[in-house]
Amino acid sequence: MWCQRLVWLLQGRRGSTGRRWLWLPRGPRPILAAPARCHPTAPASPCCTWQLHQDHLELRYGSTVMRLDFVWLRDHCRSASCYNAKTNQRSLDTASVDLAIRPQAVRVDETTLFLTWPDGHVTRYGLEWLARNSYEGQKQQVMHPRILWNAEIYRQAQVPSIDCRSFLETDEGLKEFLQNFLLYGIAFVENVTPTKEDTKILAERISIIRETIYGRMWYFTSDFSRGDTAYTKLALDRHTDTTYFQEPCGIQVFHCLKHEGTGGRTLLVDGFHAAEQVLRQAPEHFELLAKVPLKHEYVENVGGCHNHMIGVGPVLNVYPWNNELYLIRYNNYDRAVINTMPHDVVRRWYHAHRALTAELRRPDNELWVKLKPGKALFVDNWRVLHGREAFTGYRQLCGCYLTRDDVLNTARLLGLQA
Repeated sequence: MWCQRLVWLLQGRRGSTGRRWLWLPRGPRPILAAPARCHPTAPASPCCTWQLHQDHLELRYGSTVMRLDFVWLRDHCRSASCYNAKTNQRSLDTASVDLAIRPQAVRVDETTLFLTWPDGHVTRYGLEWLARNSYEGQKQQVMHPRILWNAEIYRQAQVPSIDCRSFLETDEGLKEFLQNFLLYGIAFVENVTPTKEDTKILAERISIIRETIYGRMWYFTSDFSRGDTAYTKLALDRHTDTTYFQEPCGIQVFHCLKHEGTGGRTLLVDGFHAAEQVLRQAPEHFELLAKVPLKHEYVENVGGCHNHMIGVGPVLNVYPWNNELYLIRYNNYDRAVINTMPHDVVRRWYHAHRALTAELRRPDNELWVKLKPGKALFVDNWRVLHGREAFTGYRQLCGCYLTRDDVLNTARLLGLQA
């Protein structure tokens, strides 16, 4: 599981009061000189109770117990003077908020929390909004819903490819494509004219193309034109791309324009599924891979291409509040010298890395697909590892990298959670 719940110890005696407003004393005195008491809302809303502490409000709404700091409550006020609803931007200067601020009065009804501050300003929060946006609410939520898969799970799902015309010309086709991509980390578009120009049009439907040291749109052949193993006919083990960028490219597009020969199938592995297995079997390995930063490096001096790129980060990247994995940085080709961890951690890291590698190399986790002219593949480079088998003959691919923010922006505008 990506979400791990924390257990909160709630202190103070339970109690009740018929008052709907609580007026707090002025001056530097503590808010609570006596033990805290619980204040229920009106009888029509028995699922909500609240309790004042020295520096925060504890609010129980349904099954969520929130601890809301007074500074946080003042800073996030959505009143017209504090927040511009047209631009969705904060107007309040956070640095102007007194760090010792305390509300002068608190009231909670069936749906809303009201706070009156010492200067008379009133802040209102919907209880549902607080439940979603509090730390306690966020740690129970998943940022990016996904379906983890191995080869059999993906085949049984029978995820459809999207026709190029539907993808380009209809919101329905685009939305279906993006939903598949968000859930599985890969998606296909069929009936694409096998040219670099048409592939570019396809990519720009969902994102700005990210220009890198490889250009914007690239041709990919085994001509050794770049200092990278990918520009050969050799097999490539599973990996994510651009691990040597400080922020690895988010999405990669592949389109095979021509192949006159044998072999060359593309390998796809759900890195998040493999990491989930490590988390279940050896959580200490998962934790180590998520904490220890590594360097990845790309050094190139071929023809007119001179580059020295270094990217730093752990193999597994998680959101700290809910332990949800959002990026895997795995490339044994480009991993630099391990000099970012002390001696007593090195061997433990190798054991953890071996456990993850074993999962990534399990045959039942390998999805093999044959790319062909007209079938474009989009890969979530933060999640799905790709590789290929060796091939013979002339094989030409084109593709590009897309900016992750733009792809997710397109998905959200179509109503998807991304």
